[in-house]
Amino acid sequence: MSASSDRSLVRALGPWTLAAAIVNVTIGGSIFRLPATVAGALGGAAPLAYLLCTLAVGLVVLCFAEAGSRVSLTGGPYAYVEVAFGPFVGFLSGVLLWLAGTFALAAVATLLADAVAAMVPALAGVVARAAVMLVVFVALSWVNIVGVRQGARLNLVLTAVKLVPLLLVIAFGALAARPGNLAMGTVPSFGAVTRTSVVLIFAYLGIESALVPSGEVHEPARTVPRAIAIAMVSVTLIYLALHLAAEGVLGPALATSTVPLADTAGAAIGPWGRTMVLAGATLSMLAYVSGMILAMPRALYAFGRDGFLPRALAAVHATHRTPHVAIVVQATIVWLLAVSGTFEKLAIIANVAILLLYIACAAAAWELRRRDVRAGGTPFRVPFAGVIPALAIAVILGLLTSVQPNEWAVLAIVLAVSAAVFALTRSRRATRQPAS
Repeated sequence: MSASSDRSLVRALGPWTLAAAIVNVTIGGSIFRLPATVAGALGGAAPLAYLLCTLAVGLVVLCFAEAGSRVSLTGGPYAYVEVAFGPFVGFLSGVLLWLAGTFALAAVATLLADAVAAMVPALAGVVARAAVMLVVFVALSWVNIVGVRQGARLNLVLTAVKLVPLLLVIAFGALAARPGNLAMGTVPSFGAVTRTSVVLIFAYLGIESALVPSGEVHEPARTVPRAIAIAMVSVTLIYLALHLAAEGVLGPALATSTVPLADTAGAAIGPWGRTMVLAGATLSMLAYVSGMILAMPRALYAFGRDGFLPRALAAVHATHRTPHVAIVVQATIVWLLAVSGTFEKLAIIANVAILLLYIACAAAAWELRRRDVRAGGTPFRVPFAGVIPALAIAVILGLLTSVQPNEWAVLAIVLAVSAAVFALTRSRRATRQPAS
């Protein structure tokens, strides 16, 4: 990774704009479904999973804050790990980041199909769902091939309306909630909480993607930790409020709902409220899918450009100057995953990949401090520096104990293939001129 190429980037992102980017990417379509998943597994004890996820992500966020203040290269977690441990570990981290984003995008696409089917029951069949997702991917891929500005403008429009239905669910749900529905009941086992948290942590993904443009952050030593703190507090409060509103209104029915926030709005506001939330959920998921179709193909493009994958993936459209081949390949992979998997299965693979990346980032934060790597200015220093990375790794390992062997197998195969690709392309990459 070349620092010289980042010098031409404009460092225009401050703490509030970066925090907004983190909140935007983090609060995606999954929160419209996950309250039901968590309630089905833990019942009234569901807030325990939110607290465990907040603890895990909060510890990792502290590591991100220090690493981000020490490494200002564009690439986010991938850059932190590469600077700390070298190109091989950095490449594997980049693969994990791409894998997590790809499976997460496929998972949200299944939720988008559910939301559309809830509004138009005729589109609830298997073939119809596949067709809906195909239309979405073809349309959004075309928008992003036509130009990055068009894709970014679409994301801005969709994001502007995303939080409105969520805030209405919180407000009206609080008024209509029944206190008896919020009783915890039986305390679940630690294994049940960790397994549920492995799914729920999907709702917290996004920080690692939003930190990718670190090369465009103003005063990263101050901006990154402040932005992360603002975003984490905001996201956690919104999620807890949404779940408590849904549980308070729906009670036991929450566990069986496929569109829990929409059903909450329907019970608390009326039919128009349910329709409004379904529309908001659809727009939110479209915003997420659009944003990820804008971002994720750039990873395939970079792998092709850097010699890890076929050079064709690095092709740039002659007219629109966008990585059109990478966009089409990425969209095709995601569509195939979405039509062949369920939300929970896809989300777990995405979560395991990102949790492994979080472990690497926590270790990188410790190594960067040990070597006193500095990007300029005084870096942010994590309180109890010798303990926080270790605690982060320990909590994540605790979450990973609930992952099933078949789920580990997917990650093992991908990493083994990636290691082989790294080794087999070494000579080809050595003959290429470094980026300038």
